[in-house]
Amino acid sequence: MTTTFTLTERYISATIRSLRPDAQADVRAELEASIADAIEARVEQGEAPESAERAVLTELGDPGILAAGYADRPLYLIGPRFYLTWWRLLKLLLIIVPVCVLGGVALGQTISNAPVGEIISTSILATGGAILHICFWTTLVFVILERSNSTTAIEKWDLDQLPEPTEKGVGRSELIASLVFLGIAIGALLWDRFRGFVHVDGGALPILNPQLWPWGIGVLLLLIVAEAVFAVVLYRRGRWSTGLAVVNTVLAVAFLAWVLVLLLTGDLVNPEFLAQITAAGGEEFASGQAESADEGGVFRILAVLLGFGIAVGVGWDIVDGWMKTWRARRGREE
Repeated sequence: MTTTFTLTERYISATIRSLRPDAQADVRAELEASIADAIEARVEQGEAPESAERAVLTELGDPGILAAGYADRPLYLIGPRFYLTWWRLLKLLLIIVPVCVLGGVALGQTISNAPVGEIISTSILATGGAILHICFWTTLVFVILERSNSTTAIEKWDLDQLPEPTEKGVGRSELIASLVFLGIAIGALLWDRFRGFVHVDGGALPILNPQLWPWGIGVLLLLIVAEAVFAVVLYRRGRWSTGLAVVNTVLAVAFLAWVLVLLLTGDLVNPEFLAQITAAGGEEFASGQAESADEGGVFRILAVLLGFGIAVGVGWDIVDGWMKTWRARRGREE
């Protein structure tokens, strides 16, 4: 024998089935009474009983949502208590961790002398995996905090958390700092060539390859002068723009290319300086260098580390320029 249930009975059953057993009877009685009163009111206004029942139940909405209200159960992963904290932490982790993973894996693969294709593919896969893990585990932690009704210090806010106002324009101190740094760089190049940072047997031993003079170092000096002109123009303009960000990117990439080309060709560091380091390490060090010259020697590893360090600095300079451009544009829009 088949039992036929009315729409109201089906609706109430769908609502209470996810509630605690001790609460189901009270919710059932409350819903039966409220639905019956609403249907009766519509029927008194001339509506057909079946149409009135459908209209009342439709207005009540999804029984799952209604049940969540009775159970005081949130229908979201992360609510307003933790959302902003979750979002700020997630953005911070996504800015820092994937870049570190990409650089670390690429550096390790490069030191191990892996092919270029393997370096790129392995680095991208590791970075993608890091992004997925960051998003999943960070979100899971905050979902658990939300569901456990945790009242931790993470949700507290005070005035000390107020951010500093965004600085408008480019100050004179930034110009002076840029010019002083560039001046020190020029002084260091001249000192290394004519006075020397390293002295052997009473004579100066340049760290940079003397064969770079005058044309190789001339290119570097030209880039330094261009950076100084750029700093002055930026100060005169008063704020960053898309054009200035592009120029900053071109100058940074040009400097990186200058360094990497000389590193790859072995023309950046003075061979006599490297020989002096080898001699200072003794015969055992020298023989070890000879054995590992073809794969992963100490000098090659140092060159890779130097190249990666410079690439990181150049990359940050480029990103910083575009971030300042974006903030300047947003400031004009506001």
